[in-house]
Amino acid sequence: MLARVQSAHILGIEAFPLTVEVDIGGYSGSDKKTEVVGLADTSVKESRERVASALRNSGFRVPRGRIVVNLAPADIRKEGSYLDLPIALGLILAGEQAKPCVDLEKILIVGELALDGSLRHVPGTLAMAILARKNGFKSILVPEMNEEEAGLVHDIDVIPIKSLQDAIQYLHEPNTYTPYRTDYQNLFQNKKYTTLDFEDVKGQAHVKRALTIASAGGHNVLMIGPPGTGKTMLASRVPGILPEMSFEESLETTQIYSVVSRKGQNSSLITIRPFRSPHHTVSTVAMVGGGANFQPGEVSLAHNGVLFLDELPEFSRATLEVLRQPLEEGFVHIRRAHYAVTLPSRFILVSAMNPCPCGCKTDPKRTCRCSLGEIQRYINRISGPLLDRIDMHIEVPALSYHELSQNQPSGPNSTDMRNQVLEARNRQQHRYGKTTLLNAHLDTKQLRRHCKLSDSTQQLLLRAIEHHGLSARAYDKILRMARTIADLDNSENIKETHIAEAIQYRSIDLKAI
Repeated sequence: MLARVQSAHILGIEAFPLTVEVDIGGYSGSDKKTEVVGLADTSVKESRERVASALRNSGFRVPRGRIVVNLAPADIRKEGSYLDLPIALGLILAGEQAKPCVDLEKILIVGELALDGSLRHVPGTLAMAILARKNGFKSILVPEMNEEEAGLVHDIDVIPIKSLQDAIQYLHEPNTYTPYRTDYQNLFQNKKYTTLDFEDVKGQAHVKRALTIASAGGHNVLMIGPPGTGKTMLASRVPGILPEMSFEESLETTQIYSVVSRKGQNSSLITIRPFRSPHHTVSTVAMVGGGANFQPGEVSLAHNGVLFLDELPEFSRATLEVLRQPLEEGFVHIRRAHYAVTLPSRFILVSAMNPCPCGCKTDPKRTCRCSLGEIQRYINRISGPLLDRIDMHIEVPALSYHELSQNQPSGPNSTDMRNQVLEARNRQQHRYGKTTLLNAHLDTKQLRRHCKLSDSTQQLLLRAIEHHGLSARAYDKILRMARTIADLDNSENIKETHIAEAIQYRSIDLKAI
């Protein structure tokens, strides 16, 4: 007998429909075996043994005869253990051990089986629930540990189940199960977040000002200074001055983290902006995403948050170069032999580096022993095109004893900085009509429309461009930064003071480091 069960498979961070077809043929002593076809990887083929044990331990018999399990469409590679439950139900239905009272074409089913028939957490259920709603399914069956994640999608019945027996019970008596809905408003209210405060950082008032501008407009930052000047402390406090995530941003970020394999963990709605700080030995694949078993990279895991790269020149050249596309477009396109995916990667890049290999070049208290050749080779690890894509280059000087010994808070605290950021972002939202569009993301047409300059301001910018030899991209970035500075100043027009301040954040080019 033939049975069909509707399920889904994950490609990138999106789910696509999949049909599990199970056919049980006649039995003769030599053909008792199970074949799984349809480009299934090892984890899917191993489900034969898990499913057989789960059936026996749940009170069902393993069908006798030649069994063919087809995963359609057959031209797309499938991986993961979330097909265990659909395959088990297909075997039960094809073996006529159950007669469902529901339309199986309207139910999407996913779940990994333990040997005793219980269900375990699977990644990607948020994307699958979104697919089920989009494709008109009536309900989706998910493991109980995935209920909060899948329950974020409110326009479909999310049915959490504990075991294979529960799944069969639902097919017989669907009205006895209450759909689960996640109260995401309660999740936002009860989120636990310890904010590091900028007032803990001694001195560096100009750096705090620059980070306020970067947070208000979504600009990327490079901090350059000797070791021990507070670069890491400053970077770790940036998420604390960013606005709270909207529900749409949380859903986008949660969908990315949903497909990351975190066995045994219940991943619910992500309500806190991500802060990712990969080590400088991170590989290119780990940074951008991909691999044989696809996983999102750091640039996508930092979506709607902050990506911090400490000791920037210590990263491999290839790893740094893959940052160009996400910094420019806010997306990363990955093409491999078996798949092609596009992932969101809109983040604020905060990076830090020393001025030379020993770190003492700009420290007035220590002597730099690096040769000019060593310094140049160290600086050249960061390509000009990548540096050009970083909006703000900020010097972080060594602190004096007087600054270090001050017991009073230094400069504005995180609350004051956050209020400034919120006001500036509200002006941008009012101007552009979109909550996610920031000054750093303006395209050429929007730049001409919203960043008009007076004649005197244009002359100031012209002199700066000619003096520093800045590129056309740097010209655009100066305009975007000036627009943000004007928003912080509650000014609708970009003035000379705004342009002058924006220019100083581009004045530290490679020759000036």
